[in-house]
Amino acid sequence: MTTSDVTLSGLKTSLAKSEPPEGLAPPLQALWWAAKGDWDKAHHLVQDENDRNAAWVHAYLHRVEGDRPNADYWYRQARRPSANDALDAEWDTIAGALLRAPAK
Repeated sequence: MTTSDVTLSGLKTSLAKSEPPEGLAPPLQALWWAAKGDWDKAHHLVQDENDRNAAWVHAYLHRVEGDRPNADYWYRQARRPSANDALDAEWDTIAGALLRAPAK
């Protein structure tokens, strides 16, 4: 399975499983683990990635953690505005955008 085979609803449904769908890029894997409550695993997946998608997820994770200054730094790295909406809404926004992004 590749990212292009996964929909937002399919990604959410997969949260009932013990592992994310195969073939997801690290930022999407990180969102998956974050939704499962494993912040450390999610953070590990994006902390050494160097693209804007990973930075966006990294920002979200620091918002989840409650570290707004660090989150704002990562939003700037992602070239995204700092989010102020509910965390679950931001998760949906990021996941939806990453699932629609063309494969690299």
